[in-house]
Amino acid sequence: MLSIYKQTDNDMQFVQNNQDLTILCNKLSNEEFVCVDLEFLRQHTYFAKLCLIQIASQNDEAIIDPLAEDINLQPFFDLMQNEKIVKVFHSGRQDIEIIYNLSSKIPTPLFDTQIAAQVAGFGESISYEHLVNHILHITIDKSS
Repeated sequence: MLSIYKQTDNDMQFVQNNQDLTILCNKLSNEEFVCVDLEFLRQHTYFAKLCLIQIASQNDEAIIDPLAEDINLQPFFDLMQNEKIVKVFHSGRQDIEIIYNLSSKIPTPLFDTQIAAQVAGFGESISYEHLVNHILHITIDKSS
C-alpha cells in the first residue's frame, strides 16, 4: 500500500492508513509517556462513535483517523497496553470507555490530569485549557 503520510504546517502527523499507524505506534513505544485525547459522537447511539485520535509525546504529535477506509487500530490498542508507557488523559473517563469498548482492555498505566488537578485543589472539573493557563500562564488556541 502506498503511504499517504501527511504533515500539517506545525509538523503534526496525519495518519490514515495501517502502515503509518504502525510506524507511529512503534516510534511512540519508546516514549516514557503519551498524551491521548479522543473525539467522538454520542448522538443517536448508545456507544460513542470514535471519530479522531489525538496523540502526542515529547517528540511526536499525530492525528489518527479511525474512520479511514480499512484502518486497523490494533497498533494503537497495543500501545495503550504497553506498561512501560504512561498514558496521560484529561478527564479521561469517556476516552477510556471508548478504548475499552473497542479493545476490551483499559489503558495501563494511566494518569488523568483532571483528577490530579482535583487532588491539588483546583476543583472537581477544571478544564485542560484553564489548568494550563493557571499553571503555565499560556493561552491554548482552541479554534481548531
